[in-house]
Formats: sequence, structure tokens, C-alpha cells
Amino acid sequence: MEEMIENGEIGTVIVKDLSRFGRDHIYSGYYPQIKYPSLGVNFIALQENIDVEKDVGTEMMPVHNIFNEWYARQTSKKIRAVWQNKRDRGERVSASVPFGYKKAKKDPQWYIDEPAAETVRYIFKLAMEGLGPMKIANRLREEKIITPTEYYCSIERKASNPRPVDPYDWKQTTVKHILDNRQYTGCAVNGKSSIVSYKVHKSIEYDESEWQIIPNTQKPIIDEETFNIVHQMRQGRRRNTATGRSSMFSGLVFCGDCGAKMYYCASKSIKENQDFFRCSAYKENRGTCSIHFIRNVVLEELALETIKSVAKYISEYEPVFLYLYAKNHKLAAAKEMRNAKLKLEQAKKRVGELDKLIKSVFEQHILGTLSEESYRTMIADYEKEQREVKQFILESETEVQTAKQETADLKDFLVAIRKCTDITELTPTLVNTLIKKIEVFNSVVGPNGKKHVPITIHFRAAGIITVPDEKEIVAVMEEIRNNPSNAA
Repeated sequence: MEEMIENGEIGTVIVKDLSRFGRDHIYSGYYPQIKYPSLGVNFIALQENIDVEKDVGTEMMPVHNIFNEWYARQTSKKIRAVWQNKRDRGERVSASVPFGYKKAKKDPQWYIDEPAAETVRYIFKLAMEGLGPMKIANRLREEKIITPTEYYCSIERKASNPRPVDPYDWKQTTVKHILDNRQYTGCAVNGKSSIVSYKVHKSIEYDESEWQIIPNTQKPIIDEETFNIVHQMRQGRRRNTATGRSSMFSGLVFCGDCGAKMYYCASKSIKENQDFFRCSAYKENRGTCSIHFIRNVVLEELALETIKSVAKYISEYEPVFLYLYAKNHKLAAAKEMRNAKLKLEQAKKRVGELDKLIKSVFEQHILGTLSEESYRTMIADYEKEQREVKQFILESETEVQTAKQETADLKDFLVAIRKCTDITELTPTLVNTLIKKIEVFNSVVGPNGKKHVPITIHFRAAGIITVPDEKEIVAVMEEIRNNPSNAA
């Protein structure tokens, strides 16, 4: 319409009432009273009986516009208050349903849409194998897996985008969006973004630490461990080499001496079995670290040997491993976990008691049975205690949730490591499932006079695992017999 007005194709603009034209009092006054008259265009508002050309009702236009803006502002506040109340009650705020889920009419619950969920699982499987969003998109195109929009159109479900010409044209951004969506673990995520104001619809993205995560709101498509592994892998982005060769350890290898990342190096001038990792802080004698490096094939051999050794140790002496693990992890013991939960329940009960006490003191003050000085003192004390208890609850819930997650992660790790006693080679999925980080140190000369490169593997959930010798195992088993209550 604005373009037609500029071109002189419109002579009069007629609106039902001013609120239909705009709710920003600045623009709602500028266009009808300044811009349109300068272009020879009349403006008429039927409800308010305004005709700019005849100068009828124009004296009240500013008042109408201010009230319309006030109404828009109040509506915005009410809507935001409703969203905030839903968040406070632990309810989902967003109405959009991600690819892989569906919901029935007038039913807020999400249900797994199995055909779409299979595609989501496959995308995470490829990510666990070390593929990035671009390579995953290419694989999906090659295997002729239809895009989310094409799938929605095929089942006559409303889609936000028009039906694509190529039904298999996966985009890198689509894959990235799926891999970043924590809701596939069965939770709801509130507070990811907002807008500047009801006038400025520019989106504001909040940091992940500020999101509200509500667990168990729908059945998960991806388990928590897989999502976290993929999330960590994507934070340590893989760097492509000119040769197209890659390593399953890319993004996991760090220098044990300076802590910097170690880059995977490959070129056409060297053979594949000569590809190596080099400390990124070396920089041709201009950096802060030495040139030390490790060949990729050697790292594979050392990692395979370590994993098999740890798998054998845990399979044969799992009680010993769990006992030593419990010693080094807070809240790992069941007794301590029970005590923490008990204190948490007591704190929550105390918050309820304080609410009643504050209400009682307020009522006594209103009725005149409590002096102003006593009222202020008691209210200040109760509110201070309430703040302290609520902070304790927040910290305790985080601590207990962390302990629960550690326990769940450890169980998943034990399931995975038990299968590794007889493995003959590593796979990207196995490496990313078991290993969080590998530290490579500068080479040292061993007792036999030969150089070797020490490495330290940090396992997911379990950390660094040192396999004890036979004497140490016997000593720990004796400890467990003497202190069965302390066993994990």
C-alpha cells in the first residue's frame, strides 16, 4: 500500500478505526497528518469520525493514538506476565513442535512422530561418528532422505516453509538446528530468546546458562548422554584438511604440557599412516610450547590398548573400580545422597512455614496487634531467612541433580566399556562415547633408552582411570570387606 501511495495510485486511505491503522502514537500521527497530505492523499477513520482533508476530528487524533499505544503496551505486559507465570509453574512456553514430535489438537502434550524421529536419530548417529552438519546434510541428500518440510507436506501437516523443489535438499542450518535442540532429550526449554519490546520485534538470544530446562515433559528421542556428547563434540569443531582425510580423535586431543589443542595434520606429501597431531602453541618456534607431536596411528594403538586394559580391569574387578570411584566423587555414595535429599526436603518445608509466618505477621500488623517496630524486625528476619533457604534449595537441587547425572553417566559408561574387552579396532562412535579428552605429553626416554610419548585419557563420567596392580587390588578388596557400608 505504501508503494502504491508513493506512486500516486491511491487517493484516499480509509480505516475502520485508528487502532487498526497503528498503535505507535508517533507514526500514527505522522503518516495521516504530515506524510499523506504532502502526497495529496486523504485519510479517513470511520469510528472516530476523522477526515483529514476536511479537518474533521483531527484535534482528537493525538489523544486516540496515545490511548491505542497504551492499550498495546498493557496487552504486551499481560501476555508477558502469562508467559512468566507458565515458566514459574514449570510449563512449556513455546508452541512450536520440533521435527520428530507431533501433538493432537487442544492437547499440549508432544508425542513421538516415529518416521521423523528415525531421521533425527540417524542425524545424531552420524554426528556420533564424527560428521559435522555439512557432511551430515550431504549424506542425507545422497541417501535420498526427505527434508522436514517435504515430510510435513507429504502428511498434509502445516509447514512454515513452502514445499521444496528438491525433496532431499537438506541444508547445513537444518541439521545444525536439530543437533542443537535439547528438547529431543525429553525436556522443555524456556527462555531461549525474547524481543526488545512490543514495538521493536528484534530477537534477543539469551546465553544457555539462562535457559529454563524442565525435564521429563515428553518421551525422549535422543538419550541425554548422546546429546551431551554431540554437544561437546560440536563445541570442539573439527578442522578439515586439504587432503580430505580426518581423524576420529580430532577435537579430543590436547597438549598435556601447555593445555592447548593439538591439530590434526595431513598433506599430500605424506602417507596416511604418517598423519600426526601437533601442539597448536608451537608455531614454528614462535609459540610457547615445543614441537612435540604424535602420529595418528600411534595414538590409535595407545588408545586401543588403554581402553582394552580398562575394560578388562572393570570387567574383572568392578567392585574395586566403583569403590575407588566413590571415594573421589561427592554424593556418589547412596548414604550421602539420601542425606542430601532429606536436607533438601526439610528446606522446602521450611520455606512453606516461613510463608505462613510472614502472612501471620502481616495480618497481626494490619489488625493492630503488632507494633510497627516489631513488625519490621520480624518481617526482615523472616525474609532474610527465606532468601537464604531458597538459595540453599537452589544449590542443593543443582548438586543432587549433578550427582544423579553422574550416576546415570557412570552406568552408561560401564555398559559401553564392558563391551570393549575383545575389540580389535576403534570406531568414531566408540571413541566419542568413551573418551572426553586425550592429553599428549612431550616424548620421554624410557628405561630401555627408547623414546615414547606418554598420553592420558580422560573417560566420560569416570575421568582418568588408573588400573591398579594386583597388590593394590587385594588391598582395596580388603577395605571393602572391612567397610561394606562405604562400598559404592
